[in-house]
Amino acid sequence: MNFIKNNLANAFTLGNLFSGSIGVINLVDGNYKVAALCIIISLVLDFLDGFVARALKANSNLGAQLDSLADMVSFGLLPGVTMFKALEGFGNQFMDFELPFQLKYLGLFVALFSCLRLAIFNLDEEQSYYFKGLNTPSNTVLLFGMYYAFQETGMFWRTFENPMFLVGLIAASCWLLISPIKMIALKFKSMKLKDNYPKLILLLGGILLISILGLAGIPMVIVFYIIVSLIFQKQLK
Repeated sequence: MNFIKNNLANAFTLGNLFSGSIGVINLVDGNYKVAALCIIISLVLDFLDGFVARALKANSNLGAQLDSLADMVSFGLLPGVTMFKALEGFGNQFMDFELPFQLKYLGLFVALFSCLRLAIFNLDEEQSYYFKGLNTPSNTVLLFGMYYAFQETGMFWRTFENPMFLVGLIAASCWLLISPIKMIALKFKSMKLKDNYPKLILLLGGILLISILGLAGIPMVIVFYIIVSLIFQKQLK
């Protein structure tokens, strides 16, 4: 019984990794709808592993390591492959320059900086009730959400039909991952209303954006999340 209690959270983490791996394979094959489903499953399992570990008081060093390794695939490699696919059709042409390599490989820098971000997070003991930099699941929702909305509705076409804008998006994503900006974490330090204003604003604004913009509202929630975090920098501690 203790074995199940101590490893139930780890089972959810491995499920996250399994789902993320399937998502990467399908994304490479062009099945972005299956990849989207895999991301949703990974997000749910990523939430559940932490929730279950805290509820059962089964936190462990093994669980922490497994969590980062799973996230590296689901929320590191997968968004990197997303940008790889987005740049795939541009060959080695960037603006008026002919590059000595395929432009699509720049998308994998998202995976590199996601790995760096996860390593920094593991070594930083301050990030209990806030994040430093954009967390990898949010970054994945931002990049893949834009890509999915473009594929389904043509939204964000100015970005995905212009390699310069795509490279700029990749650069912004990489910087946000390791930036010193404090970002809201959905953990409650207290139940006082004044301590949770940023989370409430984020929740209400997110619902409003998705209800108005539909698919395009999903990545815009992450943009709103960044803006709200910037506004409430002094309150995040």
